[in-house]
This record gives sequence, structure tokens and C-alpha cells, in this order.
Amino acid sequence: MRSLPVSSALASVIALALAAPAAHADPVEQQVAAALKGVSLERKAAQLQNTAPADPGLGLPAYDWWNEGLHGLARNGVATVFPQAIGLAATWDPALMERVGTVVSTEARARFNAQPVSADRRIYQGLTIWSPNINIFRDPRWGRGQETYGEDPLLTGSLAVGFIHGLQGPDLAHPRVIATAKHLAVHSGPEAGRDSFDVDPSPQDLEWTYLPQFRMAVTQGHALSLMCAYNSLAGMPACANDALLNQRVRKDWGFTGFIVSDCDAIGNIWQFHHHAYDAAEASAAAIRGGTDFNCGTAYSALPDAVRRGLVSEAEVDRALVRSLSARARLGIAFNQPDPWRAIKPDQVDTADHRALALEAARKAMVLVQNNGGVLPLKPGVKLAVIGANADDLGVLEANYHGTAAAPVTPLEGLRARFGADHVVYAQGSVLAEGAPVVLPETALAADGKPGLAAEYRDAAGKLVLARQDRRIDFNLTRAAPAGLDPARFSARWQGMLVPPGPGAWRLAIDAPQCWKDCHRHDDVALWVGGKQLHAGPLGKARVEFALTSDGTPQPIRLELEHYGDDEGLRLMWVPPAGAEEAKALAVAKDADVIVAVLGLSPDLEGEALQVQVPGFVGGDRSEIELPEPQARLLANLRATGKPVVAVLATGSAIAMDETLADAVLVAWYPGQAGGTALADILSGASNPSGRLPVTFYRHTTDLPAFVDYGMKERTYRFFTGKPLWGFGHGLSYTRFAYANPAVKAADTKSPVTLSVRLANQGGRGGEDVVQAYVVPPTPAHEAVLTEPVLQHQLAGFARVNLAPGKMQTVTLTLDPRSLSVVDRRGTRRVLPGAYKAWIGDGQPGDGPGTWVEFTLAGQAQEMPK
Repeated sequence: MRSLPVSSALASVIALALAAPAAHADPVEQQVAAALKGVSLERKAAQLQNTAPADPGLGLPAYDWWNEGLHGLARNGVATVFPQAIGLAATWDPALMERVGTVVSTEARARFNAQPVSADRRIYQGLTIWSPNINIFRDPRWGRGQETYGEDPLLTGSLAVGFIHGLQGPDLAHPRVIATAKHLAVHSGPEAGRDSFDVDPSPQDLEWTYLPQFRMAVTQGHALSLMCAYNSLAGMPACANDALLNQRVRKDWGFTGFIVSDCDAIGNIWQFHHHAYDAAEASAAAIRGGTDFNCGTAYSALPDAVRRGLVSEAEVDRALVRSLSARARLGIAFNQPDPWRAIKPDQVDTADHRALALEAARKAMVLVQNNGGVLPLKPGVKLAVIGANADDLGVLEANYHGTAAAPVTPLEGLRARFGADHVVYAQGSVLAEGAPVVLPETALAADGKPGLAAEYRDAAGKLVLARQDRRIDFNLTRAAPAGLDPARFSARWQGMLVPPGPGAWRLAIDAPQCWKDCHRHDDVALWVGGKQLHAGPLGKARVEFALTSDGTPQPIRLELEHYGDDEGLRLMWVPPAGAEEAKALAVAKDADVIVAVLGLSPDLEGEALQVQVPGFVGGDRSEIELPEPQARLLANLRATGKPVVAVLATGSAIAMDETLADAVLVAWYPGQAGGTALADILSGASNPSGRLPVTFYRHTTDLPAFVDYGMKERTYRFFTGKPLWGFGHGLSYTRFAYANPAVKAADTKSPVTLSVRLANQGGRGGEDVVQAYVVPPTPAHEAVLTEPVLQHQLAGFARVNLAPGKMQTVTLTLDPRSLSVVDRRGTRRVLPGAYKAWIGDGQPGDGPGTWVEFTLAGQAQEMPK
């Protein structure tokens, strides 16, 4: 559908309305509006794109609005790297989320304060943080689901509120940073079609599932920014959607901040959605539809759009006032005060921040199975640690991440906890058929030790550091080892390449390349067996070489000339068929327990990846089962008769044969302290307390079509089958009991109070997550609820820490909105009648808990939109 020009008469009316002073005009916005008088359309348009140039007339230095902080300050050097967002969701801890958000924003300010306020800012150096991602993880096949807080709107919204409070700080007039909740709305794959995908959710699904967490982010979290999505809703691009952005978000929810497009989403309006003829029409549609700010360059066409009568200059001014007022409130424009200037540049990766990353990793891990009490492991146990995910930096850091200063992989953590002489290691298999994994320490040797001899030199060629590196697996995003200048250094690694056996295999150099604001790519050179395989820039992020070996060790040399923009270096491989699995079975023979660290990786699931291997496509999954190479490896490890502990490092739910392991621990992508946290839990030094934020289904066939956004048979609320492990599930090393439930309930307008006596009846201290699920009354007429049929819904939760033998009365207050249901028209109501509520440490029937019943009097109470 083509957007229509604005008539001159209508443009005049709009201009007068927009120019009229509000009854309580914001003084900052008044100041910004006054400064814009006489500024050309071209200058205005330039400030409405993420890479905004300096404008001396407005007193604005160059500023790139694009920064990320999903689970730590991202892409700007060393930062504290917390568990990936889905792991943070597994903590079920809004207070922890606020603390994490505070660290992210403190480190953003610390980096910002290392330069003068007047300095020009590159991408990832600003104070506008495009996080959190609060889309509902409706289908485990979506590769970006790892960035979300799971499948439930209440849990997602509660965690988002905590994180946003932490990011923005206590004073919204002077925020520490500005949080941007994204991607509004109904956006969760497939990745391959995201630029043109049209979603047509029912009014019921839209209100019940896809919007509540965004409403909470605005009305309770007070997010100062939102990001609109790539997709269309019912034929209208999200970033030009007046009904969504102007009516629902601004009018109904009272949002007063600014709305930014997802990157290049404005261009998509005309290039992929074909909703507009050209960039000018697309930009006008977006401005009028409520998108103030463009990540991308399409808004450079706004001057043309104004001159063609597609949008008024007053509408452009409104968007610019909203956007520049945000910079002013941050204290970086228009001479506004900045109380956060006192944060010192050294407030990055501090001891307190590292401790919080470890606490978060411990709380994020979910023990879903512990047959026979195989965990915790006994002191002195001998471990065979198997799996490609046991020793991989990327599995710790996930995506949208910073550079961890001292990351601890699972293998390193287990060696530190149990002793290196009690831990043997083998990679075992690749993660998916044909997909390279990091070359393990067992395939490299120098001076009789695993790994390669390394030399690091400064820009002048002076040797600064010599050491042994176990793997070539480095994140160099605006960071460098040993105090070297990240903008320029060189490195050389030498030793022997030791294949596990004869056969054909593939070797790969992987160097994630800078793709924006780049000056020069790195030079990489590789020699194997005295033959040079590569020299110069890679040209692509990864270059592979087909090799054949008789199993004899060969000399290897790798050289890097780093120029500051590219983001790392990895040496990877696909080993000879069966060789690593045979090695894993061999090392398992003398072990007491096998710890198999399995799962997925950010190389396989993520945003718009170029992946085409069995089970994976474009960053999404085509099937949710544990990939075949790992399933085969796990079955063969099980056949040894040794106890098997399966650790799933993953960003989403995995279907697996649970009989192949005695214990299963979901570790997610656990951040910089992941290996330490894992060792703490397996040893019993820490008691697991995470709970699943998503359903683990048994089979891909349990799921509707991936492209179907209807909620029937999706998530615990509407799934009628039996899951492998359900939403909210999680085990502990102690025993909790629930007794003496009580309820206070009055009418459909009032909150309901549930209380229960919680007792720790075990011998260890531990944390329980008390969860309340409500079953509303059956509606009196069919228009209220058809399909999907609600099973029950989370209405409240709380984390409780109890010492052994102690008990506590836990009280949950359920607000009317958490008790409500949504009808086919999208109207949300609290119904009168008889309710049931389960209060326990999981869904009804999953673990200890108890039912209560109550009745709400009065008439059906319609909730605000």
C-alpha cells in the first residue's frame, strides 16, 4: 500500500497543533525546540539517523546512537559479561536484574567518561542502550530467542522492569543511560524472512501474549525508548504502524520517550514490504506512524518528503525534539547537567562486578534431572570432561557481548575445582554435522604442553608477552592482551598440529570482521606442514582448508597483524570422522563420572547467520532435537556404564533422550564466570536454584509451524501435551515443602493475596522460587475464550532463601491484571466466579506445592489497554 501525500491544508493544521505549547510543556523539550528554529531540513534529518554528524550550530558533537547492553556492555572492549539474557531469565530474580542493569550502565558511563563530553562518539560508545529484548520466545526454533527472557509475559515483563530500572537509574530526568525495549512488536522469527515478514496475530494473541511485557516496560519500568520491529502487523510495517505506536503505546500507555527503528527497518518499508514507493515515502510513513528516529540512512530522504508534501516539517521537528531531548537528559547536549560524570573510567570489570557475574551464573543454571542423587559429585572424583562446548569462549559470551577479561570455560572451572590431575578431556564430536568447532588443546602441542607457543608484539615490533595459549580462541573487540594497544599489535603462534588419527578433515581460520565504521581488516597468515595455506585479509569471516592426514603431527604457524577493527581470531576444524569420539571413549575408561558438555553455540543459533547444516538454517533451527553427532556421542558415553552428567550449554530448549544421562543441568551461555559457576554447582559448593523460563518440548513435532504466530499449542499456557521439562521447572540439592495455604480475595477490582508456609526440610541451605499459577473460571459465553485454550497462567513469583530446617511464610500479591483473561476481540477482563490457584516451586504437579480456591465477586472488570 502506498502512503499518501499530506494536503497543504492538513499540513497547516498539523503544524499548528504541533507548534501549540502544551499545558505543562517539558522545559528540556522547550529548550530543544527553541534551538531548532532556523535549522535546515538537511541538518535536522542528519540528527535523526543513528550515525549523527557533529553540528556546531546546535553544539552537538558527532554521536552514534547505537550501543548494546543485553547482558553486559557490548562491543566496546573489556566489560563484565553476564549470562546471556535467557540465562538471566532463568534466575527468576528481578532484583538481580536491577543489579545487573546497574553494572551495565555504570560500565557504559565509565567508558563514556574516559573522554570529554564534547568528544565525537563512534558506534558502541554512546549512552543509548538498545536493550532489553523482550519479545516472547514463542518457539524454540528461533535463533534470537536466547536474547529474550523466555515465553511468559509476566516473567518477561517483571525481569525487564528490573533491568530497565538498573540501566536508567533512580532519576529519569538525569538517567544513567537510556534503555530501549525491543522489538515492538510480535517479532520472533524466522530470521530469514524478518525484513518482509507479515504477522497477522489475532486480537486475543496480541493482547494476551505479544504486548503485555512491553506495556510493563513502559508503565512500570518507565523505559525512555522503544525500538519498533522489522516485520509488519496485519499488513502494516511495525515502524509505520499508527495504531501500535501512536495509539496503543503513546495514547493508551502514556509513553513519552522516543521510538527508534530496528536497523534498516525504514528502508525495508519500501524495499521489502513494498508499502511505499521510495525512501521519502517510507520515511514519511514512519515519522507519521510514530517512529522518531532511524537506525540506518533512510531518513536522509526526509527533506525530500517534506518538500513533496508527504510529511510536515512540524512532524519532523516533533520527532527531533523527542530524540535530542534524550541526549540533553543524559547530560551530553544543550548544557544540561550530568550527575553521572563522577563515575570513573576504571569502574569496568571491578571485583564487585565480577562477583555479580558469578552470582548470576550460579542462579541461572537449572538442574532439571538428578536421578539417584548423582549430583553433587563427591570429593576426589575423577572426571572425564567431554564435548566441544566444554572449552569454547563463544559459548560463554553468546552474542551482543563485551570482551571478558578473564573468562573461565567449563573445562577450566572443573580443573580448578577438582584438580587438573582428576580431570581428563576430549572434544568428542562437532556440535552439528559439518559445522566447525574450535580446535581443541588436545590437537595442539608445543614444548611438551597442550597448545601453541605465543609471542605478542607492539606496533613497533617489540616483544611484550610470551606465553603458551591452549587454544586459538580470542575475542579482540577493541581489546588486546597484556596491555597492548588494541588499535595495533601483532601475534605469532607456533607448535605442532596433532590430529587424533588418520583421515580427511577440515581446518578453518575464523576472524569475526568489523562490518561498520571499519578502517582496515586484519592480516592473517597460516602455515601447516611447511606449506602456506593463507596470507592477508580473510575476505570472509571464515576460510576453510581441506586436509588429509595419516595422523602424524605437523608443524603449524599462525600469524596475526591486528589493526584494531576486526573482532577476534579462532582456529577451528571438522576432525576426521569418528576420531574424536574414539578418543572420548578412551579417556572415559578411567574416569568415575562423565561430564558431557553438549548443546548449541552462537555459531549455530543467532541473528541472521549464514548457516546451512542439518538442523539449522540462517540462525534458526529446523529441528529442536540434540544434533545427531552429539546424540550419538552421548549414547556411546552412556553405554560405558559410567554415571553421565549432561550439561546443556544453549540459548534455547533442546529435546533429548533423558535416559542417556543420570543428571542434566541447563547452563545456557553462562557468561565470563560460567566455568566457575558450573564447578561450584557440580561439586555442591553452590546449590542450584534456577528455573526454566521456557518449555523444553520432547519433539519438533510437538510444535506448530514455525511461521504460525498463533499461540495454540505454544508455551506452557496453551500447550496440551507432555513436555520433557516444563516452564518453571528446576531441582535443588535440598527439599522444600509447602503447607498452610491461605488466600484473601474480595472482588474483580481488588488484588488477591496468597500466602503459604515454606520449609527447607533438607540438610543444605538453598533458594526456592515460589510460583503462583491461576486457573480462571470458565467464561460464561464462548466469545470470551476460544482457542488457544488456557491451561493456567503465572500470576506471581518470589525467590526465597532458607537455611536448613528453617521455614518462612511467603506472601504473593496478585494484581487484577495477572488474574485476567482476554477474549476474541482482544478485550482483557477479570471475570467473577470461582478460581483455583497453585502455589509451589513449579507448575501444578511439578514438585511440591498446594492448591487453593477462591471466589471473586462483582461484575466482569475490563482492564485498561
